[in-house]
Amino acid sequence: MKIIVCIKQTPDTSEMKFDAESKTIIRDGVENIVNPFDLYAVEEALRIKQERPDTVITAITMGPPSAENVLREVMSMGVDDAILITDKAFAASDTLATSYTLATAIKKMGDYDLLMFGKQAIDGDTAQVGPGVAEFLNIPQITFIRKIVEITDTNITAQRAIEDGYEIIETTLPCVLTCIKELNEPRLPSLRGKMKAKKAEIPSWNAEFIGADTEQIGFKGSPTFVKKAFTPSIDKQNMVFSDEDPEKNIDMLIDALKSKKII
Repeated sequence: MKIIVCIKQTPDTSEMKFDAESKTIIRDGVENIVNPFDLYAVEEALRIKQERPDTVITAITMGPPSAENVLREVMSMGVDDAILITDKAFAASDTLATSYTLATAIKKMGDYDLLMFGKQAIDGDTAQVGPGVAEFLNIPQITFIRKIVEITDTNITAQRAIEDGYEIIETTLPCVLTCIKELNEPRLPSLRGKMKAKKAEIPSWNAEFIGADTEQIGFKGSPTFVKKAFTPSIDKQNMVFSDEDPEKNIDMLIDALKSKKII
């Protein structure tokens, strides 16, 4: 079985620096990490490999040259190899352009059985890239998986989390899976894994190499853009009902909720 895990380098901060002119995140001086949700995808791929030893896991990421560090981190966990998709032409990509770029690179890689993603990235929270890649590749997808029930050579069955429980979905391979934290507990890198990852050669693929259409990548291929980024303020209003009659307090609470159109 061949598994491709798509990961992302994200800034490890709640106060992201933002370039108002280019409408992009300023990464200089900000510590970068593997997107935490992607680690659940990596861990699940490794668990599949434990059950199916013939499995080969490849991690890919689209980002600046520094994103090579997150590829080495997941390789230290046990991922077999990695590819960095990097080019200045990819700068300012929104989720559509990113999905197109990853899908184009995956086509270049050839055959695969599973494409695995974290459910979303902590710097964007859109949860759109995994499904977007599935659409560009015209393959099935199961999002927000909390448990893989069964995998065969041709099919997969998984529990998909929904608001009030879960649903069981079966589909054919190849397919896209997006993973949530209820799925597993990511392992820590081993010393042997760190040594292996440090020595590993990670190829870099640019837009020309993967055969990307320049009109569909970067700023040109992005119909949406970030106009403003900030930490929202939360205004709290407290209301105290202190009448000695409990029933009157309840009536006042109901009236207050109705006035705010909560009920």
